[in-house]
Amino acid sequence: MASPRLKYVSLGVLVFQTTSLVLTMRYSRTTLPSGGGEGPRYLASSAVVVAELMKILACLLLVLKEHSYSVRALSSILRHEIIHKPAETLKLAIPSGIYTLQNNLLYVALSNLDAATYQVTYQLKILTTALFSVSMLGRRLGVYQWLSLLSLMAGVALVQWPSDSPGAEAKEARPTGSPFVGVAAVLVACCSSGFAGVYFEKILKESKQSALGGLVIAAVINVFFMGAVLVIVATFLYGYEGKTSPNPSRA
Repeated sequence: MASPRLKYVSLGVLVFQTTSLVLTMRYSRTTLPSGGGEGPRYLASSAVVVAELMKILACLLLVLKEHSYSVRALSSILRHEIIHKPAETLKLAIPSGIYTLQNNLLYVALSNLDAATYQVTYQLKILTTALFSVSMLGRRLGVYQWLSLLSLMAGVALVQWPSDSPGAEAKEARPTGSPFVGVAAVLVACCSSGFAGVYFEKILKESKQSALGGLVIAAVINVFFMGAVLVIVATFLYGYEGKTSPNPSRA
């Protein structure tokens, strides 16, 4: 049983990680290239691939730690979880593909919305997760839980409500992309996040696959999907240095 102090520390780290990630993503998608010119943005898909590779490394380190850092045990577990369970591995391709779509949509959203609006709107994933849990897992929500979800929807609606204050006019004067595209990307990401999370939980409950093994497989499949995308666009770190290039891609 984790101590209350550890729970609060974990909550603080999670809040810091979430807010810093959003601010960093927003800054990286809206900052001007070196030299102040209108250069190309880096490919969001390449950032997603790097993130998934780091997840794979973290999962592998956790598996190693659970088995006294035995490489032989790690190899045996990966062989047992991936090669000897092909049907379970294929099931994980569904949430992996959805998470691939979701991670790219988040970059699209932050390219068109400010960080505060994005962060509040993205909390609708709580609502979508609850709805998918009720429909797919047969869970029952209490009256107060439904009221909380309705309050969440009202809060998101108020954030999107247009403002006529002078500060809002000054904010609109700065080009920040298309708010419609940003909100649409967030809404689709919320739906995909809710479905993929509940579906992943359903798979783990119905199969004999371990949670860490499932995370490793999901991350590997994510990298596979994103690798295919990068092969199509024929580049990896395009646009990070902000140099002019004949490649018109601004993904």
